[in-house]
Amino acid sequence: MDGKQLPLIVKIFGALCILVSLAFIVLIALILPSAIASFSREIYTDVSITVRIIYIILFICLFGLVVLPLLLGVMLFRSRRRFAANLTTVLMGLTAATALCDFMLSGANITDVFFGVIFALLFFISGYIDPSLEGERQLHRKLREMEDRSQDELGEMEGRDLTGKGYISLNFFNLFWVFVFCCILGVFVETIYCFFVNSELQDRAGLLFGPFSPIYGFGGLFLTLALNRFYKSPLIVVFIVSALIGGSFEYLTSWFMQSAFGIIAWDYTGTWLSIDGRTNGVYMIMWGLLGVFWIKLLLPGTLRVINLIHWKLRYTLTVFATVFIAVNIAMTLIAFDAWFERKSGNQAEIPVQQFFDQNFDDEWMQSRFQNMSIYPEDALRSN
Repeated sequence: MDGKQLPLIVKIFGALCILVSLAFIVLIALILPSAIASFSREIYTDVSITVRIIYIILFICLFGLVVLPLLLGVMLFRSRRRFAANLTTVLMGLTAATALCDFMLSGANITDVFFGVIFALLFFISGYIDPSLEGERQLHRKLREMEDRSQDELGEMEGRDLTGKGYISLNFFNLFWVFVFCCILGVFVETIYCFFVNSELQDRAGLLFGPFSPIYGFGGLFLTLALNRFYKSPLIVVFIVSALIGGSFEYLTSWFMQSAFGIIAWDYTGTWLSIDGRTNGVYMIMWGLLGVFWIKLLLPGTLRVINLIHWKLRYTLTVFATVFIAVNIAMTLIAFDAWFERKSGNQAEIPVQQFFDQNFDDEWMQSRFQNMSIYPEDALRSN
């Protein structure tokens, strides 16, 4: 199917990609000398090394977003579906990285909508031209007729990796519900832990709505992805891999929250093997033990719970749950940004900021995120 001709509307889109890419390449060639001079004069003298790195990543991503559409347009004209689909995946990653860098440096602004539209368009194009997905669509009706019977026949192997290379099948359905399960489980465990340690019942959720903590969700997701092929490995191997992944994830999460919003949710400064106060030896050991416990004991039980969702409801329920979680995460990030702007003494300039100021003010945010403290001067954009 890779050589199957694409419809005219897709080739027109390819032509637009080529024209826009060429126009931006010419524009960049014209302004590049002055841009480099300005970058060297202002960026390298007035801000921290971290901000410089973010700007460099941003410029690299923008360069990719300018040049790669030219190649994408050519591939669409030649109906090279698989190569074009791979390019759209790369472009989606560059778009997300560019939006994240821009958000960290400038906060929420109108360009976020632009990046969202570009990402959605690329996602649609990728799904339409990918030859493997087209093959799946052609077989979809037949498979849906066979699904109920085949799932009943799988029995204990439902949701498992039937190739034997890993424990769980790494499809979107399994991974999404692992994420949700870990989001809820993490909040539950941390709430109980804090109650016994601090003798105080605190709200430990990490999103605006519901008992969800994406830190634990993504942590469980990364552990599942990394350890899936290690489920038969010796415990020491699982422990070491989990400790390294967990410590790295904890460090990067702390860094992002502080760099983007000036938020400090934990500080291990002065503790054993502390790394910039963002993680330490004790918590890396805990991550290692958690990984062993997760892959050897919890994941099999989690998979059985996931498989309780009736096959006929899985598509619809997963779509609605995915939309809810995505909107929840997006609104939480905007609420954090609005909180940052208020603490910085900046007035809301657009309606969406005013909405969050009115409905999620400082008192509400501090009550919801009780373990977080915000220091605007620590954020990159304050430098």
